[in-house]
Amino acid sequence: MVLPDAGDNDGPRHDRAVIELLSRQSPDQPWWLGYLETGVSDIVFPYAPLVTLYANWSYVLVQAGPEQAASWRSTNAQYPWESRLPDLMFPEDRSWLLSTLWDDDWTCLGGSATLIDGFCNHPGLRPRVRRVNLGEDATPPGHQAL
Repeated sequence: MVLPDAGDNDGPRHDRAVIELLSRQSPDQPWWLGYLETGVSDIVFPYAPLVTLYANWSYVLVQAGPEQAASWRSTNAQYPWESRLPDLMFPEDRSWLLSTLWDDDWTCLGGSATLIDGFCNHPGLRPRVRRVNLGEDATPPGHQAL
Protein backbone atom coordinates (compact mmCIF):
# COMPACT_ATOMS: atom_id res chain seq x y z
CA MET A 1 0.00 0.00 0.00
CA VAL A 2 1.23 3.51 -0.78
CA LEU A 3 0.22 6.48 1.36
CA PRO A 4 1.28 9.98 0.26
CA ASP A 5 2.03 12.66 2.87
CA ALA A 6 -0.91 14.62 4.25
CA GLY A 7 0.05 17.61 2.10
CA ASP A 8 -2.73 19.70 3.60
CA ASN A 9 -1.13 21.21 6.71
CA ASP A 10 -2.71 18.44 8.76
CA GLY A 11 0.21 16.14 9.43
CA PRO A 12 -0.82 15.54 13.07
CA ARG A 13 -4.25 14.15 12.15
CA HIS A 14 -2.66 11.99 9.45
CA ASP A 15 -0.10 10.65 11.96
CA ARG A 16 -2.78 9.90 14.58
CA ALA A 17 -4.77 7.87 12.05
CA VAL A 18 -1.70 5.87 11.01
CA ILE A 19 -0.72 5.13 14.63
CA GLU A 20 -4.31 4.18 15.53
CA LEU A 21 -4.58 1.65 12.71
CA LEU A 22 -1.14 0.14 13.32
CA SER A 23 -1.81 -0.10 17.07
CA ARG A 24 -4.97 -2.11 16.46
CA GLN A 25 -2.96 -4.57 14.41
CA SER A 26 -0.20 -5.02 17.02
CA PRO A 27 -1.58 -4.49 20.52
CA ASP A 28 0.52 -5.23 23.56
CA GLN A 29 3.88 -5.63 21.87
CA PRO A 30 6.87 -3.35 21.39
CA TRP A 31 7.64 -1.71 18.07
CA TRP A 32 10.94 -0.96 16.41
CA LEU A 33 11.26 2.69 15.36
CA GLY A 34 13.87 3.75 12.82
CA TYR A 35 15.05 7.30 12.20
CA LEU A 36 17.00 7.74 8.96
CA GLU A 37 20.20 9.76 9.19
CA THR A 38 20.10 12.20 6.27
CA GLY A 39 22.28 14.92 7.75
CA VAL A 40 19.32 17.26 8.25
CA SER A 41 16.51 15.14 9.69
CA ASP A 42 15.67 14.76 13.37
CA ILE A 43 16.99 11.31 14.29
CA VAL A 44 15.80 11.83 17.90
CA PHE A 45 18.88 10.18 19.44
CA PRO A 46 21.87 11.88 17.78
CA TYR A 47 24.48 9.93 19.78
CA ALA A 48 22.96 6.48 19.42
CA PRO A 49 24.75 3.91 17.26
CA LEU A 50 23.55 3.71 13.67
CA VAL A 51 22.39 0.54 11.93
CA THR A 52 22.94 0.17 8.19
CA LEU A 53 19.88 -1.13 6.36
CA TYR A 54 18.90 -1.48 2.74
CA ALA A 55 20.72 0.71 0.19
CA ASN A 56 23.43 1.32 2.84
CA TRP A 57 21.35 3.93 4.65
CA SER A 58 22.02 4.55 8.32
CA TYR A 59 19.21 4.51 10.87
CA VAL A 60 18.93 4.98 14.59
CA LEU A 61 16.82 1.96 15.51
CA VAL A 62 15.17 1.82 18.94
CA GLN A 63 12.60 -0.40 20.59
CA ALA A 64 9.62 1.57 21.89
CA GLY A 65 5.91 1.74 21.11
CA PRO A 66 3.15 3.66 19.36
CA GLU A 67 3.11 6.49 21.92
CA GLN A 68 6.78 7.20 21.32
CA ALA A 69 6.39 6.85 17.56
CA ALA A 70 3.81 9.63 17.66
CA SER A 71 5.70 11.97 19.96
CA TRP A 72 9.48 11.64 19.89
CA ARG A 73 10.20 13.56 16.70
CA SER A 74 9.72 17.31 16.93
CA THR A 75 7.35 19.19 14.65
CA ASN A 76 8.62 21.56 12.03
CA ALA A 77 6.57 24.77 12.07
CA GLN A 78 7.91 25.65 8.62
CA TYR A 79 6.50 22.40 7.18
CA PRO A 80 3.34 21.50 9.17
CA TRP A 81 2.29 18.86 6.65
CA GLU A 82 5.39 16.77 7.35
CA SER A 83 4.94 13.67 9.40
CA ARG A 84 6.51 13.37 12.83
CA LEU A 85 6.48 9.60 12.55
CA PRO A 86 9.67 7.55 12.34
CA ASP A 87 10.97 6.72 8.87
CA LEU A 88 10.74 3.00 9.62
CA MET A 89 8.36 1.16 11.96
CA PHE A 90 7.53 -2.48 12.57
CA PRO A 91 6.24 -4.48 15.54
CA GLU A 92 8.21 -7.14 17.36
CA ASP A 93 6.33 -9.91 15.49
CA ARG A 94 7.15 -8.23 12.14
CA SER A 95 3.53 -8.58 10.99
CA TRP A 96 3.77 -5.25 9.13
CA LEU A 97 6.40 -2.76 7.99
CA LEU A 98 5.99 0.95 7.36
CA SER A 99 8.78 2.79 5.53
CA THR A 100 9.25 6.36 4.34
CA LEU A 101 12.42 7.01 2.37
CA TRP A 102 14.26 10.29 2.81
CA ASP A 103 13.62 11.60 -0.68
CA ASP A 104 10.01 10.44 -1.05
CA ASP A 105 6.80 12.22 -0.14
CA TRP A 106 4.93 8.97 0.37
CA THR A 107 5.03 6.02 2.73
CA CYS A 108 4.87 2.33 1.88
CA LEU A 109 3.16 -0.17 4.15
CA GLY A 110 3.20 -3.93 3.90
CA GLY A 111 0.98 -6.07 6.08
CA SER A 112 -2.06 -8.29 6.25
CA ALA A 113 -5.08 -7.74 4.03
CA THR A 114 -7.00 -6.72 7.16
CA LEU A 115 -4.49 -3.98 7.97
CA ILE A 116 -4.41 -2.67 4.41
CA ASP A 117 -8.23 -2.72 4.27
CA GLY A 118 -8.27 -0.63 7.45
CA PHE A 119 -6.16 2.04 5.75
CA CYS A 120 -8.18 1.86 2.53
CA ASN A 121 -11.43 2.31 4.47
CA HIS A 122 -10.30 4.97 6.96
CA PRO A 123 -12.24 8.18 6.21
CA GLY A 124 -9.22 10.44 6.74
CA LEU A 125 -6.75 8.32 4.77
CA ARG A 126 -8.92 6.66 2.10
CA PRO A 127 -8.64 9.51 -0.45
CA ARG A 128 -4.85 9.13 -0.59
CA VAL A 129 -4.28 5.40 -0.05
CA ARG A 130 -3.39 3.24 -3.04
CA ARG A 131 -3.32 -0.54 -2.81
CA VAL A 132 -0.33 -2.06 -4.60
CA ASN A 133 -0.07 -5.72 -5.55
CA LEU A 134 3.09 -7.80 -5.33
CA GLY A 135 5.27 -7.10 -8.34
CA GLU A 136 3.50 -3.81 -9.09
CA ASP A 137 5.42 -0.52 -9.16
CA ALA A 138 4.63 1.35 -5.94
CA THR A 139 5.65 4.74 -7.30
CA PRO A 140 2.63 7.04 -6.94
CA PRO A 141 1.09 8.58 -10.07
CA GLY A 142 2.90 11.73 -11.14
CA HIS A 143 6.22 10.58 -9.69
CA GLN A 144 9.11 8.99 -11.51
CA ALA A 145 11.15 6.12 -10.09
CA LEU A 146 14.83 6.62 -10.78
